[in-house]
Amino acid sequence: MFKRLALAAVLASASAAAFAAPLTYKIDANHTSVVASWSHFGFANPIANFGQVDGFITYDPANVGTSKVEVTLPLAGLDSHVADFDAHLRSADFFDAEKYPTITFKSTKVEAAGDNKLRVFGDLTIKGVTKPVVLDTTINKVGDHPMSKRAAAGFDATTTVKRSDFGVDKYAPNVSDNVTIRITTEAMVPKAGADKK
Repeated sequence: MFKRLALAAVLASASAAAFAAPLTYKIDANHTSVVASWSHFGFANPIANFGQVDGFITYDPANVGTSKVEVTLPLAGLDSHVADFDAHLRSADFFDAEKYPTITFKSTKVEAAGDNKLRVFGDLTIKGVTKPVVLDTTINKVGDHPMSKRAAAGFDATTTVKRSDFGVDKYAPNVSDNVTIRITTEAMVPKAGADKK
């Protein structure tokens, strides 16, 4: 009897550990927005959306420190809703997208910051320049997605960066050096057999 109870306890413990294991979610570009905003000579606060987002989020609510994020933003997906301005932003005056076609973010540390809050520290690379940034993050929801029937997670995040740190400083300071970035993302565990790279 004792052996059976001990075995049951071990199996229950193993099952709980497996359930609590971190999950890796693939970002759903169709339900993800990365929006930058800035001041234009103090008159307006334009925005640009970085679409076609690709990447993965690993999140473990039981051990937040093991969580990580890796994201690529193709500049081909940049959209300010003004085609001429998009072309200017992609030009050598700003992002020089022909030479540097992507922006990347790779986390270096994740820590809890209160109820449903995280601070995600990481390296942001723009135009070949890498600088540390911190994303103040809200956990929107973690659970089974009603449509895909797969595990899903959703997050919002904000940060502010200085574009001059990355050599994207044309017209500063009249066009503000500080750029606010707001992110909302939905991500799902990939289908069985899908490429996780």
